[in-house]
Amino acid sequence: MIDTQLYYQTVHEIIKTGHWITDQVGIQLKEYDTTEPQYNVLRILHEQAGTPISVQDIQQQMVQRSSNVTRIIDKLLAKALVHRQECATNRRKMDITITEAGEQLLQKLDKKVYELHAPMQGNLTPAEIQQLKQLINKLMKGA
Repeated sequence: MIDTQLYYQTVHEIIKTGHWITDQVGIQLKEYDTTEPQYNVLRILHEQAGTPISVQDIQQQMVQRSSNVTRIIDKLLAKALVHRQECATNRRKMDITITEAGEQLLQKLDKKVYELHAPMQGNLTPAEIQQLKQLINKLMKGA
């Protein structure tokens, strides 16, 4: 029989840890006047390898899906980190790509984020990391 109180305590720890990591990433990105959702959009666009992506597709890939992606993209546009143009096949959609300046900034941001995670990675063995990933995926299957 599952201990319901232990289950909820564990889920609470997962949530706290996720928020703590997000907050720590935000602190690292602040130096570059970038928020965690902006960083997330840049990462998504980088992974597209130059292929345009719609705002809706970016929204689906966001870590925090409640983020206002249009507003985030507007801020990245103002910084010349992304490019937006009308979709060739559907004029109601906009195609978004990362600019060279966005790629350069992303390299700096990635370095800061990797430096943040380096000491934490040493707290787990590769087998523990794999097990943690499997357990989180198993937990999410019920949703």
